[in-house]
Amino acid sequence: MDVMASGLYPEGSITRRVNRENVLLLGGGRALLMQLAHPMVAAGVDEHSDFRTRPIQRLRRTVRMTMAIVFGDRETALTAARAVNQAHGKVRGRDYRALDPELLQWVHATLVDSALVTYETFVKPLSERDREDFYQESKVLGELLGIPRERFPATLAEFTSYMERTMSEGGVRVGPRALELGSLVLRPRLRLLPGPAMIPFEILTTGLLPPVLRSQYGLAWGDAQQRLFRLMVIALPRLVAVTPPVLRVWPLPGHNVRLDGNFSFTS
Repeated sequence: MDVMASGLYPEGSITRRVNRENVLLLGGGRALLMQLAHPMVAAGVDEHSDFRTRPIQRLRRTVRMTMAIVFGDRETALTAARAVNQAHGKVRGRDYRALDPELLQWVHATLVDSALVTYETFVKPLSERDREDFYQESKVLGELLGIPRERFPATLAEFTSYMERTMSEGGVRVGPRALELGSLVLRPRLRLLPGPAMIPFEILTTGLLPPVLRSQYGLAWGDAQQRLFRLMVIALPRLVAVTPPVLRVWPLPGHNVRLDGNFSFTS
């Protein structure tokens, strides 16, 4: 087999199995809100991107980058990672820089955690072995994006502790800028969709968020919201289960991905 034609992740890997599910897009809002909860990430996004006018573009670029690295051949994956790193090299402010390993680690962690939460909520539960393998395999992507290997928690259990500790005791706390930008995540200004059309997405995102961040964002979570969330959590997995693969997953098994364009998290 041509080494350059093969991908960084083999076809049967848990990383490919999880990331090809289109329903993972429903976790995009969760990941974005978690990222913005870090004040320095929020500052970088706000000051070096068009997030206020095109908030969905950040999620779209992140999805494109992930697909390129996970499903592309080796050349495509490395090209995508270089594009992200080069763009991040230009992002710096008074008290932050995008290549700071702490910020990179938090952004990466939100993507890993959100992928697991969303897959297990809307597709099916994973075995402990699959969850651990998914986390271990995520380090490949993280290292490509500049995170030193020694910064990664050794196991999934330690990763979970890192997430909880960072949200409760670390540098992650929702500030005024995150509140402003977060409202654009939950209710983006879309020309073809009225604001009320985003209510189901807002409730899904709110329900998927860690409770500590849900509270800090001041998101409504009363009986009505919780009932609707529970209904969607029951209905969506059933819908996913009967959806034909041509609509449910992308790319189809056996298809490599070649993507062009801007893969940056921030620009």
